[in-house]
Amino acid sequence: MDTMRVYILCNSFQNPCFGFVYSLILSAVFCSIIQTKLCSSSQSTPTALVLPLKTQVIPSGSLPRSPNKLRFHHNVSLTVSLTVGTPPQNVSMVMDTGSELSWLHCNTTQNYSTIFDPNRSSSYSPVPCSSSTCTTRTRDFPIPASCDSNKLCHATLSYADSSSSEGNLASDIFNIGNSEIRGFIFGCMDSIFSSNSEEDSKNTGLMGMNRGSLSFVSQMAFPKFSYCISGNDFSGLLLLGDTNFSLISPLNYTPLIQISTPLPYFDREAYTVQLEGIKVSEKLLPIPKSVFEPDHTGAGQTMLDSGTQFTFLLGPAYTQLRNEFLNQTTSVLRVLDDPNFVFQGAMDLCYRVPLAQPALPRLPTVSLLFPGAQMTISSESVLHRVPGQVVGNDSVYCFTFGNSDLLGVEAYVIGHHHQQNFWMEFDLHNSRVGLAQAQCNLASQRFGLRA
Repeated sequence: MDTMRVYILCNSFQNPCFGFVYSLILSAVFCSIIQTKLCSSSQSTPTALVLPLKTQVIPSGSLPRSPNKLRFHHNVSLTVSLTVGTPPQNVSMVMDTGSELSWLHCNTTQNYSTIFDPNRSSSYSPVPCSSSTCTTRTRDFPIPASCDSNKLCHATLSYADSSSSEGNLASDIFNIGNSEIRGFIFGCMDSIFSSNSEEDSKNTGLMGMNRGSLSFVSQMAFPKFSYCISGNDFSGLLLLGDTNFSLISPLNYTPLIQISTPLPYFDREAYTVQLEGIKVSEKLLPIPKSVFEPDHTGAGQTMLDSGTQFTFLLGPAYTQLRNEFLNQTTSVLRVLDDPNFVFQGAMDLCYRVPLAQPALPRLPTVSLLFPGAQMTISSESVLHRVPGQVVGNDSVYCFTFGNSDLLGVEAYVIGHHHQQNFWMEFDLHNSRVGLAQAQCNLASQRFGLRA
């Protein structure tokens, strides 16, 4: 998945976390103007923390996925750079709205600059398995926490590609911007098993941003957070907390869906919204609303996930969308006639575009309809050029919607590629998500900041 990196305020130190890096330029450096109240967790929660965003690319398969994630390779993710411990150690963590537990790759023997060494931090404290943190606050973990031989709280995370990570829950001081978070609970993972251990050893960890009790936003008690990702260079901003500002376009809100009863295929801590229709250009697809509703097992929920790049729909909805998009592009695009090529294991609609062609033709938009809100995916974002894929004198572009059924995933997942050029607000206090189209590369100017 392309890696989106968050630089804290004016700190733009190099991230050695990912081996293969394609650096993009920040559209704005946020250094002042916004009056933020940054304080330790013993005081009031920060009212606003503005973070500029930047993109990097990492190798496919180098980042472990949490159990409810999609079974395919990514090379883009959103990462936040901060410091942990006393004295502070630099770390970079993938920001994932689909995960709860934040964790760091901990090791006391390897000398990677992106690995957190708990022995070097005087403020590091492991969590005993008898504590309420271990016995109560881990209740939503896919694999229950256990007690190790030292009577410390042990966590095991397993992934769809059979990789896993293990370690102890611990607390330490996290510094984000000028805000000091004391006693932050995270996983200090000393065992990471994967098919690409060399690259995984360069990743520091993951920042869980869902609604679970141990997620980053829950521990910080932020009433809301927002982000805005540019569609061209992936620059933009992340805003943690609440501010009094207005966008050019007002936010349209759709409620978060909550189910209190545990169901086998429903992630209760995810940011779940109700998808109720899809349009291609202005044509509403004849998909019954029941297709978008979770069934008695919880299968069929629609999640907004910053940890996934593209968007994936269950088979019945995907098939209708694919057929209509194909029908509307027949006259302007040449289909890749190769049944053996399926991009990322789920995208089977691809096109051949001459390498000499300067730009794609005007393409249909795709709109996702929610109660009270609509997300219209621009023509620039409906196709994605497959890196390094050339057929004859043609490059290959694939439809950026995939089939969840091909992945064995019982959910609709809206990834961050289709959230580009939208202001995305996660209002936890009012249990809703707000969205509005925005020019994210210019969003900093709304805060009086200069590029």
